[in-house]
Amino acid sequence: MNSLYPPTRREQAVDTLAGVAFEDPYRWLERDSDEVRAWQLSQAGLAEAHVGEWPYLDALKKLVAHFTTERFVMLPRFAGGQWFYARAAEGASQAQVIVSSELYMGGRVLFDPAAEDFDRPPFLSWTVPSPDGRTLAIGICVDGSENNTIRLIDVKSGRMLSDVPPQTLMDARTGGVQWLPDSSGFFFSAITSSAIEFEQQVFLHRRVPSPTTTRVDIQWTEDRDYRVVTIGGDGRHAIALERLRKPIPVAVASLTAKSLHWRPFVTQIDGTVAGHIVGDRYVAVTDVLAPRGRLVAIPLDSEDPNDHQQWEELVPQSDAVLRTITPVGDVLYLTEYVDTYTRIRVVSHQGEPLEEPPLPTRGAINEMAFPLMNLVGRPHPQMFVFAFSSLTVGPGIYVHAAGDAVVRTLRGPAVELHDTVVEDLVAISSDGTPIPYRAVRRSDLSSDHPHPTLIYAYGGLNVPWVPQFPGHLAAFVAAGGVYVHAHLRGGGEFGLEWWQAGRMANKQNCYDDLFAVAEHLSATNRCTPELLAVTGGSNGGLLAGVAVTQRPDLWKVVVPQVPWLDLIGTCRDPWGKMYVTKELADVDDPAQVRRLAAISPYHLVREGVRYPAVYLEAGDTDPRCPPWHARKFAARLQQATSGTAPILLHVWDNVGHGAATDKNVALAQNTEWLGFVMRHLGVAGWE
Repeated sequence: MNSLYPPTRREQAVDTLAGVAFEDPYRWLERDSDEVRAWQLSQAGLAEAHVGEWPYLDALKKLVAHFTTERFVMLPRFAGGQWFYARAAEGASQAQVIVSSELYMGGRVLFDPAAEDFDRPPFLSWTVPSPDGRTLAIGICVDGSENNTIRLIDVKSGRMLSDVPPQTLMDARTGGVQWLPDSSGFFFSAITSSAIEFEQQVFLHRRVPSPTTTRVDIQWTEDRDYRVVTIGGDGRHAIALERLRKPIPVAVASLTAKSLHWRPFVTQIDGTVAGHIVGDRYVAVTDVLAPRGRLVAIPLDSEDPNDHQQWEELVPQSDAVLRTITPVGDVLYLTEYVDTYTRIRVVSHQGEPLEEPPLPTRGAINEMAFPLMNLVGRPHPQMFVFAFSSLTVGPGIYVHAAGDAVVRTLRGPAVELHDTVVEDLVAISSDGTPIPYRAVRRSDLSSDHPHPTLIYAYGGLNVPWVPQFPGHLAAFVAAGGVYVHAHLRGGGEFGLEWWQAGRMANKQNCYDDLFAVAEHLSATNRCTPELLAVTGGSNGGLLAGVAVTQRPDLWKVVVPQVPWLDLIGTCRDPWGKMYVTKELADVDDPAQVRRLAAISPYHLVREGVRYPAVYLEAGDTDPRCPPWHARKFAARLQQATSGTAPILLHVWDNVGHGAATDKNVALAQNTEWLGFVMRHLGVAGWE
């Protein structure tokens, strides 16, 4: 091993899954011990020192700060005649909550993280006002993990209220709380054990006549997955949904009855049935008999809601990919993808086409990553409020009311990449499948000459990787690099078949798609392996790990961020096992476990290979991709490589999966890893 790195001992450990044994010499790096913490600190110091030697780091930090935007914009909420919205005060590292009669104008601070009694300003996970606007519920995360607890604020006085449930919410994926129509209480989903165990239940917190919190008795179909209860627009019914990636409405209850009784609803469908209660029907986007999605209606009193032949089709499948439905007043807003770009359609409750509101440019609505997440939290009862951005223009907040000729801007984009070109390109994967990708470059750079290039991709979990503003990655473009936004199989931007073609037994297709994009860039003289970098986060971090181990020849730099990297060891944790079994393999089948090992980066590292420069980034409080993945992979790569390119690791303190990271810490993170990329690609001396 190169003497550059801290000493890392090996141990005689074996991991076994479905009877298949795997050597695991760095198992000790999974522990939370003084030895591991000291090793981790040494690795972080090495990474900081290496990037700190680059003379352009301060200039890059200013550029990153300028282009940083939210990936998932927290939309304003309207209740009781007032707007509630998040805003970061000048120089603040976390957001306040403002209440105002005019959106983004004036108002009063209801919650200020800097003024609260915390060791450090907490992260605002979500905001949900009660229907009468008198009480605001917020989620507060204090350690960067995204795990949060509920706070209640009296809107009139600004006083924190004491009648709050003590449970911990896993993250913001279930929208926080869902208020009862009379504002007397709310439903919420919380974990009942550690985050890694991920045992989630739904609770009902009633505030009157006295505060009580009880578990909701619903028959769920999955042992572990996300769960949420939402309420129909008229307040008469509640629906219980489960499954983050393929939501189904498993039970329905009347809120006008004397007692809450849950009746099973759609429980035997393997597809997606993601929607809302509209009147006496459940109206949903489904991929059942429609891989690109169609809109259906299921009566709440249906004798057999599992019989999809009896569902009423409101909007048939088209060439577009139908993604979400939002009831607004007397109409339904549909969002869909046309060649990955967003289109909005407005239809009646019977599915009759009414209008297509014009969007500012070709780009994407800033929706949440997973279908279940888009079923909670309606910003306004009579207007469609949404965030929108493009690959060159930052997110703005917009609004449309049925019948309006234009979309109105509530808050314009704060940042833009000027004098840039977006090219729509296509690579051909190893099995002949066309793989679309977008290349963003300054207009003064030619497209027929190699330039430093950074690919960012995801390719998994039915998450649509849509062409929205790249945030801090725009700094790479402004400095003279080319940003590539790749659409790989396994994602959701082309519908069910695109996802299925890149998951389970087909997972290797996703990685072959990435390699095809890299090879196409070289074949068209846009880049060379000496000028090419790849990165991704979470599932995209796994992608980057596979990239460096399966095809080290394609890259100069690889940056796995908050990654899964040991796909065998992660199955010892309930959360990791849930991810693997839903997306990658049946872990009880020895043949599938061997296939899983063929895409597990930790197990793909080989002695004597000249690996490219690698920078691994993780958070020490991450409950979904624990930092031991990055630690073990870094140790194995550092020991195995025959090259001189650095293999660096930085595990950040009080940082989780990314969404709840303090803004100042995120600025340091993004400057450091981008600085590593730009140093090794030779990007320097920009104005």
